[in-house]
Amino acid sequence: MVGIKVYGADWCHDTQNTLKHLKELGLEFTYANVDKDEQAKHWVRSHNEGKQKLPTVDVSGRVLSVPNNVALDQVLREKGMLT
Repeated sequence: MVGIKVYGADWCHDTQNTLKHLKELGLEFTYANVDKDEQAKHWVRSHNEGKQKLPTVDVSGRVLSVPNNVALDQVLREKGMLT
């Protein structure tokens, strides 16, 4: 499936900032809470050399670890999701 998936935790400030930013942009995304989803936790660690970096964002196959809004927007533009 093409889209945006955010792997994070409710207590994580960076995760909450990323979720807020995507909502403000009006983009659809799915959110996986690593505290409640063991598969999501494993996925995050498998993409971050065994570390739990939050958020880890998958934008149509492009994985970003703890991206700031500028880096996230750049990938969203590259993928044609943001003009």
